[in-house]
Amino acid sequence: METQSSKERRALVVGLGISGIATAVRLRQSGWTPVVIERSPARRTGGYFIALFGGGRQPAQRLGILDNLSDRTPAGTVQYDLDRAGNRRPGALAYGDLPGTPWMTVRGKVEEAAFMALPDDVEIRYSTVPTHIAQDADGVDVTMTNTVDDTSVTERFDLVVGADGLRSTVRSLVFGPHKKYLHRLNYMAVAYELPGPLSELHPEDGATLMEANRSMWIFPFRGGPQTVLLSYHTADVDAEFKEPPAQRVRAAFGPEPTGRLLGEVLDALDTVKDLLFDSVEQARMDTWHRGRVVLVGDSAWCVSLYAGMGVSMGITGADLLGTMLDRHPADVRRALAVWEQTLRPHVDVFQQNGIQQRMIFVPANNKELALRKVINLGMRTPGASHLLKRMQTSNKAGRLKDRDLAIA
Repeated sequence: METQSSKERRALVVGLGISGIATAVRLRQSGWTPVVIERSPARRTGGYFIALFGGGRQPAQRLGILDNLSDRTPAGTVQYDLDRAGNRRPGALAYGDLPGTPWMTVRGKVEEAAFMALPDDVEIRYSTVPTHIAQDADGVDVTMTNTVDDTSVTERFDLVVGADGLRSTVRSLVFGPHKKYLHRLNYMAVAYELPGPLSELHPEDGATLMEANRSMWIFPFRGGPQTVLLSYHTADVDAEFKEPPAQRVRAAFGPEPTGRLLGEVLDALDTVKDLLFDSVEQARMDTWHRGRVVLVGDSAWCVSLYAGMGVSMGITGADLLGTMLDRHPADVRRALAVWEQTLRPHVDVFQQNGIQQRMIFVPANNKELALRKVINLGMRTPGASHLLKRMQTSNKAGRLKDRDLAIA
C-alpha cells in the first residue's frame, strides 16, 4: 500500500512574504511540492527596517537565505537624541544596544534573499486568495480565487500553511474572525525609506526624537538611504484608517512646530513609494494548527515590532516546521503538534518582551521618558554601560534572541 511518505506530498502556502517563502523553501528541501499563492499581483518590496537576530540567522543559513544577506549597520555610526528645537546629543540608545546581536537591514532585502533561495520549480500564483477551506482526515480541499478575472479552482493538498500576515485569511477561514485573536496595543507604526538625505543628519548616522506617546527613529544603512519609524498612541485605532496616513501622522505629531528634521521626515510622507501604516497588534491564539492547517509567522503569533523578532521567528518557525515534518513523515498532525509544543514557549517570551520594550520605542508618559534618559546616560558611562549590558542580556528574552530554536 502506498504511504504518505512515499507519494507526492502537496502543500499550499498562502502568502509570499518572508515566512511564506521560507516555508516553501524548507518544504521543498524536505521533498514536498509546495504551491504558493499571493494576494498581490507581484512580489512586494517593502523598504522599512528589520532586525535579524542570531536565532533567525542560523536557520536562514540552512535555508540558503543568509547567502545573500549581510549586516548593513554602518561602521562608526553615531546615534543622536534630538528635540524639535534642533538640539542634539550623541550617544543615544540605538537599536543595537537592545539585548541580542541583530543584523540591521531592510525587509525588501530579506524577502529578495529568501526569494533567491526558492527553487525555480516552485509554483507561484499571484493575485490569488483562498476563499474556502475544508478538510478531512486525509487532506485539505482549498478553493482559490483569482482576483483579476474572478475565476476559482478547488484543489486538494496534504497540508495548508497560512503565512499571510497579521490579518490572515487562512486564520479567519479555519479558526474564526480576527477579533477573537488580535490584541491591540493602541499604538500606530509608520515605517518607510527616506527618498533622500536629511539636511541635518549624516546619511550614516541615526537619531531618535522621544516625546510622551510619540516618537521618531531614524535608522542608517550602509549602501542605502535611511529609514524611518514613527510611532504614536491612539485611543481609536479604527479612526486612524479613515483618513490618508500623512494626514493622521501630522495630526499625531502636532500641533507644535515640527522643527527642521522632523518636518523633513513628515514631508517625505507625501512622496514615499512604499509605506507601512498599521496598528501595533499581537496575535494571541490557543493553538496555531487545526487538523492539516497550520499558521506560521505573524498569522499565528505576531509579537509586535516592539519585540523586534518578527522576521527571526518567521524564519525559525518555517525551518522548524520542516524539521518536524521530516521526523514524522507519515503523521502530519503529530508533526504539527510537536512543532507547536517546541516553539510556543519561546513565542510566549517574545510576546511579553514586545509589551515590555514598547517603552524603549515610544515612552507613554514623562516618567517613562525620564527612565529612558537614565538608560541613555548609563549607556554613555563606561562602568554603568557594562552593567546595563549585563542586565539586558541576563533577561530571558535577551538570551533566546540568539538561540537556534529550530534544532530543538
